[in-house]
Amino acid sequence: MMDRETPPAISIVVPTLLEAQNIESLVSQVAVSLAGVVPAWEIIIVDDNSRDGTDTICHRLQRKGYPIRLAIRARERGLASAVLHGYVLAKGSVFVTMDADLSHPPTAIPEFYRHIRRGADFVIGSRYMPGGGTDDRWTLYRLLNSKTASLLARPLVTISDPMSGFFAIPRALWERAAPLNPIGYKIALELIVKGRPQHLVEIPIQFRTRRHGRSKLSLKQQLLYLCHLERLYAFRFFHGGAKHNR
Repeated sequence: MMDRETPPAISIVVPTLLEAQNIESLVSQVAVSLAGVVPAWEIIIVDDNSRDGTDTICHRLQRKGYPIRLAIRARERGLASAVLHGYVLAKGSVFVTMDADLSHPPTAIPEFYRHIRRGADFVIGSRYMPGGGTDDRWTLYRLLNSKTASLLARPLVTISDPMSGFFAIPRALWERAAPLNPIGYKIALELIVKGRPQHLVEIPIQFRTRRHGRSKLSLKQQLLYLCHLERLYAFRFFHGGAKHNR
């Protein structure tokens, strides 16, 4: 499928928990989107010990020639920490982070990559800028929840969709960021606040409702988000974060 001797230009990190039904479709869509874009890429699945057949599916895809790597975490839990675990394993110079549930369009990855190659140090997919949108099946409750969470983060970032989990960064931004200790699931916020990108680009995406499996957004995750915000406010405004990386 590709030259395995060529180091990957892009490492796509996908945190998973009970997402076995979506993995094969995700990997095949990524492969189609990246064909002819880069000579080599990899997908790193970081699974929180789902025991749902994720390992079997990943091994089957490996035998078919897809550049997929699987890391199973037996003790740790959490989307944000899973992403950071994937970054440690990544071999590429560009990191792409996306969900496993097919809500993020793989067709946007080449545009992310082009912006990074042109000098952007953070590229994020936005549902709320012109050209972006969400699936019509979103409930009013979910839309209001997303908008409220975005409003709470507004003093920390100026982007239209800080809740997005679909983004790309150069390896260098992760390497230079202040110590990262996110809780919950909003790793993009952590990286923006502590990595302080100088050239951040938003591109519109169409966010799709998952077709298989169940959402992991729970009351516990919402409370963890508030705790995460408290940490980031303290870092930015009270612990010298405003001076970091200037």
